Amino acid sequence: MLTRRHFIATGAFSSILAAHPAFAQEAVEPAPSAEPADPLAPTQVTLAGAIPANQIHMDPNTFRLYFSVGGDQAIRYAVGVGRPGLYEPGAFFVGAKKEWPSWTPTPDMIEREPEKYKQYEDGMPGGPNNPLGARALYLFQPGRGDTYLRIHGTNSPRTIGTAVSNGCARLTNEYIVDLYDRVPLRSNVFLYTRTG
Repeated sequence: MLTRRHFIATGAFSSILAAHPAFAQEAVEPAPSAEPADPLAPTQVTLAGAIPANQIHMDPNTFRLYFSVGGDQAIRYAVGVGRPGLYEPGAFFVGAKKEWPSWTPTPDMIEREPEKYKQYEDGMPGGPNNPLGARALYLFQPGRGDTYLRIHGTNSPRTIGTAVSNGCARLTNEYIVDLYDRVPLRSNVFLYTRTG
């Protein structure tokens, strides 16, 4: 069980306000020849400081998600994030993982955009047309349980690098599978505050 003491001890308690210093800038960018041909592809990077392994850190200001692999190394992913007013910063943990998850819009989503979501109020089975895509990591908080925030796939790559979702973070289906396979259950997740 993750406790307030755990978050304070790991620095997560203060990190909900501003990005961890190690992510303020990457210490060493990959050499130009090492950059992937696909700008959305995961890239191993060296950070400006050490981070414990198996943590997710997401900076909504740069549309980047980092999965720490130990020391000062991380895998960097391009993401889309929640639109203004729907993005929720904070410290979370991965409480569930699902392949080709089903999806049901929240009551708030239906209330905001009934013309778009009312038809799905009984849910949508998993599959290529499902908004959660190929995989989903479910974000929980101690004492709160499921927050209804997800890190999930999308079949709309044009939304990566934008703030358009209902609060969740999205990667292309190909790259959420890569992240999903790396992330253990109960991994800590830190979503940093938007500054712009």
